[in-house]
Amino acid sequence: MIAGVGDTFRTGDLCFICGTGILARFAGLAVQRTSAMDLAKIFLDAGLLDEQQIELARQAEDQGKRLDEAAVQLGFITEEQSLRTIGDAVGLPFVDLAESEIDLSLLEKFPPSAIYRECLFPFHQKNGTLVVATPDPFNLYPLDELSATLGITIVPVLATRMEIAKLTKAHLGVGSETVEHMIAQSSDDAEIQVLDEVETDGAELSQLAEEPSVVRLVNEILLEAIEIGASDIHIESERHDLRVRYRLDGVLQPQPIPPEIHRFRAAIISRLKIMARLNIAERRLPQDGRIELKTGGREVDVRVSVIPMIHGEGIVLRLLDKGRMTFSLTNLGMDDDLLVTFREIISMPHGIVLVTGPTGSGKTTTLYSALQEIRSDETKIITTEDPVEYKLPGMSQIQVHPKIGLTFANSLRSILRHDPDVVLIGEIRDLETAENAIQASLTGHLVFSTLHTNDSAGAYTRLTDMGVEPFLVSSTVEAVMAQRLVRTVCTHCRRSYHPSPEDLPNDFPIEQLDDDGVLYHATGCRECRQVGYKGRIGLFELMVTTNRIRKISQERASSWEIKQAAIEQGMHTLRQNGWGKVLSGKTTVEEVIRVTKGDDVSGHIVLGAND
Repeated sequence: MIAGVGDTFRTGDLCFICGTGILARFAGLAVQRTSAMDLAKIFLDAGLLDEQQIELARQAEDQGKRLDEAAVQLGFITEEQSLRTIGDAVGLPFVDLAESEIDLSLLEKFPPSAIYRECLFPFHQKNGTLVVATPDPFNLYPLDELSATLGITIVPVLATRMEIAKLTKAHLGVGSETVEHMIAQSSDDAEIQVLDEVETDGAELSQLAEEPSVVRLVNEILLEAIEIGASDIHIESERHDLRVRYRLDGVLQPQPIPPEIHRFRAAIISRLKIMARLNIAERRLPQDGRIELKTGGREVDVRVSVIPMIHGEGIVLRLLDKGRMTFSLTNLGMDDDLLVTFREIISMPHGIVLVTGPTGSGKTTTLYSALQEIRSDETKIITTEDPVEYKLPGMSQIQVHPKIGLTFANSLRSILRHDPDVVLIGEIRDLETAENAIQASLTGHLVFSTLHTNDSAGAYTRLTDMGVEPFLVSSTVEAVMAQRLVRTVCTHCRRSYHPSPEDLPNDFPIEQLDDDGVLYHATGCRECRQVGYKGRIGLFELMVTTNRIRKISQERASSWEIKQAAIEQGMHTLRQNGWGKVLSGKTTVEEVIRVTKGDDVSGHIVLGAND
């Protein structure tokens, strides 16, 4: 129970009555006395550390760290375990902020400096007593100063730095501490305040963008996105605001930021353009660039796209975290029988294998995984990409440069002179590239590429529409894989339910439900950042070019006719593959409806239950 005014509050061996703000002072003395005692004994008695770990922690303690901090840094215990154990010893309760109800109205009168400098966060107020979370049980004096400033009794509770930091970012915004510092350093008529209204030359913008506070603010935005695993950062200029959104698991999520950040938007955009080696004086034309970062021992490539808009420039940053990427077909989420078939296809000596889908559907990941599967010392693999997203060992990769004439088509002609066995073309965009890919296939090469179509059957008609002869398409394309990505439901908080037929789309295979008839809803918890989903998995539609498919595609059949023929021969559509993921508890009905269109063999669109 949290102590209130008049309640007894025990700290160590001392017992106090909560009164008028002197609790933190007395509690601090008691905790200091505990600090002077042997922390090692507390951890040993609790069974958290052994003698060897204590000795290693003490070596770090000699370098200016407390034993508890050293033990956490060395990975012997977690910060939560440390705080709970010390809290029990000195009488300070531990709270899990992620599972607690926070009174956010307390932030209005709470000094920001106490949050930023001391890592304090107001938690709860009752009967004139303010409960404040702190991660440091041995430094309670700032609470006493806070009590005097606010004129209210302060009661400390313990919470981890990570949870306090999450609350700070969620409710005060990413970079809020830096913005607070920048505002404190500038008056109302400071030069940085009018950056967006004043036309300046490149040299002046460069100087402003290199200010330490601007650099730190941009770094915080980038690091926060990398830490949570976002794939993109969208920074959009609006009339009276700057909006920042992160794409997490394929869905854009608004990021809380301080409202004052609008004053620094020109400096932020200029800083990002400088990092990407773009022309910061050019605000009328789109620009593309690249940033290479290192954080936490990992390399992260950032692709930068700047587009001029009505209220200023908009920036999209694509984050390619090399340290987190693993390319393996078994990790993509293919069903076992489909995986076996796909492995047989990518082992063919020649032919074209296409992967289709919209931007961000995982096409490149699938192709890279396929190349990793067939890579060997006996096989020469050459890729031509725009851009080269990940550097793969054992493969020769080419970055195309259309501005100097190095296009997919031109690079492919040169590639064939290097005696490759396997060729990857980043994308077939035009007739010339398509014809070169077909020529490479006809001369004994296995060619991988991507194409922008809605389903696998559309790839045959798309190539024909480009101008490729139908008989060449039918004789060279061995298979087409269409794919989408759906979010996987969080296993920590998913909620089971028994669906009724009227709650499900018309094409849902309700007869395949097991005896329990259980599906899952997404809810939201600490593990998934209250979203209900964590991670993504692929939906796949593999169309193998059988003799029947070759015949009807050569006859210029429509994509629907090709798809119907493939379904009759056993192909599972994206929608059907999605229902399989729902039935196995990996995702939800809502996710499959979000990314796929219902279909059946009659060619009519199948609408969802709520469409």
